[in-house]
Amino acid sequence: LNLPREREREFVLERNHAYRLNGNDSRTLATVGVFRVISERELSKHQVDHLRGEGLVQKVWLTPRERGVVLTRQGRDVLESHRRDRDAPRRQEFHAGVGRTRELTHDAQLHRAYQRAEERLRRRGAEVRRVVLEVELKREYQRFLQERNRGNPNSDGRPNRDRSEIERWAHDHGLPYADGHVRFPDLRIEYEQRGEEQREDVEVLTPHYRGGHASSCGSFSCYGGGSNSGSTPFDPRFAEKDRR
Repeated sequence: LNLPREREREFVLERNHAYRLNGNDSRTLATVGVFRVISERELSKHQVDHLRGEGLVQKVWLTPRERGVVLTRQGRDVLESHRRDRDAPRRQEFHAGVGRTRELTHDAQLHRAYQRAEERLRRRGAEVRRVVLEVELKREYQRFLQERNRGNPNSDGRPNRDRSEIERWAHDHGLPYADGHVRFPDLRIEYEQRGEEQREDVEVLTPHYRGGHASSCGSFSCYGGGSNSGSTPFDPRFAEKDRR
C-alpha cells in the first residue's frame, strides 16, 4: 500500500477528504480489512480510537461483553485507492462492514489463528504474500458453477457442472472433495518459501462452530478458538516486511 509508514501522521487524500494516518494506523487499517473483523481486545485502543474518529473503522458487538472492529466503506476506499498491486493477477482483498452476522464471533478469531500460523511459517523462512478468506474461495467456486449460465436466456439458474468437473476444480484449487461437495477452509495463507509458491489452509474450531469439521481437520491446519480475555494487544508491526 502507498500509505504512510512512519511514526508522524500525514494527510492522505481520498476523493474530497483528507485523513491523517501514520504507519501504525496504515497497518491496523489494512489488517482489519484483510480479516474483515478483529476483536478490539487484539488491537491498539489508541489506533482504533483514531481510525474511528477519522470515520475509517467502526465497532460491532461480537458478544454482550465483547466488541469487534470492521472497516467502514470509507476505510476500504482508502486502501483500494492506495494499492501498489492494482494490476496484480491475485490481489489481496479488503473487506468492509459486517458479513455473516451469525458467525461474527467465530470470524473474529481468524486473525489470531493466522498470527500463530504466520509466526510458524516465518520461522521456517517463509514470506506471506496473500490471505484469502473462505468467502472469497466460495465466490470463485460459484463463478465456476455458473459460468455456462451467464448470458444464457434459457438458463434456469442451476449450476451446469457434473461431479467430475467439480472434482477437477477442487483438485486444481487444492481443496478437499468428497461425495459431490467441496470443502473450504476458514482462510488460506499463500506464501513463498525458497522461491516456491505454497499455501496453507487454516480452520478455526470453536465450541459453538464445529459442525462436521470437529472430528477431523483433514488437510487443514486446525486451531482451537476460545476467549480473547487477557490477549496481548495487536502489534501493528507484527510480521511487517519492508517492501520499499
